[in-house]
Amino acid sequence: MESMIRDITLAPSGHDKIEWVKNFMPVMAAVDEEFSKSKPFAGKKMVITLHLEAKTAYMAEIFHHAGAEVALTGSNPLSTQDDVAAALVEDGVHVFAWHGCTDEEYNTFIDRALDIKPDIVIDDGGDLVHMLHTKRRELLTGIIGGSEETTTGVHRLRALADQGKLEFPMIAANDAYCKYLFDNRYGTGQSTWDGIMRTTNLVIAGKTVVIAGYGWCGKGGAMRARGLGANVIITEVDPIKAIEAVFDGFRVMTMDEAAREGDIFLTLTGDKDVIRDRHFKVMKDGAMMANSGHFDVEINIPELEAMSKSRRKVRNNIEEFLQEDGRKLYLLAEGRLVNLAAGDGHPAEIMDLSFGVQFFSALHLLEHGKELEKGVHLMPDSINQRIAEIKLKSLGVSIDKLTPEQQAYLSMA
Repeated sequence: MESMIRDITLAPSGHDKIEWVKNFMPVMAAVDEEFSKSKPFAGKKMVITLHLEAKTAYMAEIFHHAGAEVALTGSNPLSTQDDVAAALVEDGVHVFAWHGCTDEEYNTFIDRALDIKPDIVIDDGGDLVHMLHTKRRELLTGIIGGSEETTTGVHRLRALADQGKLEFPMIAANDAYCKYLFDNRYGTGQSTWDGIMRTTNLVIAGKTVVIAGYGWCGKGGAMRARGLGANVIITEVDPIKAIEAVFDGFRVMTMDEAAREGDIFLTLTGDKDVIRDRHFKVMKDGAMMANSGHFDVEINIPELEAMSKSRRKVRNNIEEFLQEDGRKLYLLAEGRLVNLAAGDGHPAEIMDLSFGVQFFSALHLLEHGKELEKGVHLMPDSINQRIAEIKLKSLGVSIDKLTPEQQAYLSMA
């Protein structure tokens, strides 16, 4: 099975990146040490669609060490790192990805990866599962199950399951405690502002930041913005999340109101048209927009382009949209995930937990997949506990344990 990558000679740089993150991913190191010996995935084939950078590469290598034949594609055209892709190919993983691929190439890569005829899949956003249920339905009978990394992907899976059309069990890895409490909040919060700040080289303190969406990703983005000295406004459609934002000390208003006040707009909803033409019309001169949701649809770029006199690149990962009245609006990273398209993604210590969830989800499917009904499943809490215990041990942190008497007291009817 021949890989499709940009340039194999880039591999040395990719190996360096993978070796660096290994130093900060003790959960995955413990997984690698244990399961490279027992090789539970021997004879099994996996297709993984995730952001193809060093941390993802390390996880793919661990699955390979655990016996699996692995095919990997990138889940975002701008987050693939070509040197990491090359390093993975040298390490025996099939890779179908390169940076800046077209939509057609993106779909071709997923299609080619599926030629491996997978037993288990790991998806990021739902495109892999979608192709399995449309173009590649002949592969469905061979799928034991899969897991989904993102909020957006889980929404798509549940919609498919509600229609009775999901043809195999999928674990909502995104909904595992060891994923969303850390990855979505601390990972997204830090990596998003890292991407924005390195791209703009501008101060955040004193600016008005509008955060669209107050889920776990929005909480992380808002928390870090406030820590950087910004004045933070939250927009929401969920009244409970809106109350939470108010009680957390943020101003809450509609996007129609916030559009007039914001200096930086950040979308983290997973939905489309969160910022659109009527909002662009009232934004300040110099307003900047970025997305850390999932797909590049949260900011309606076609509407922005249609109402602009010109569109031009003014700095790496920044485009200027000149309005008829002379205002300049700026879009970061083409509206794609700014933390990956214009940064390095979540910190290694965070993805250590998330990819621990992915590994043990796949192992759970391997051991119990045939017992699971078609549909979306939560990861057993015992696995969350196991991952957290490994992480705490690596940090040198000890916690109390309940005595038998305390356990008995809590279990009293």
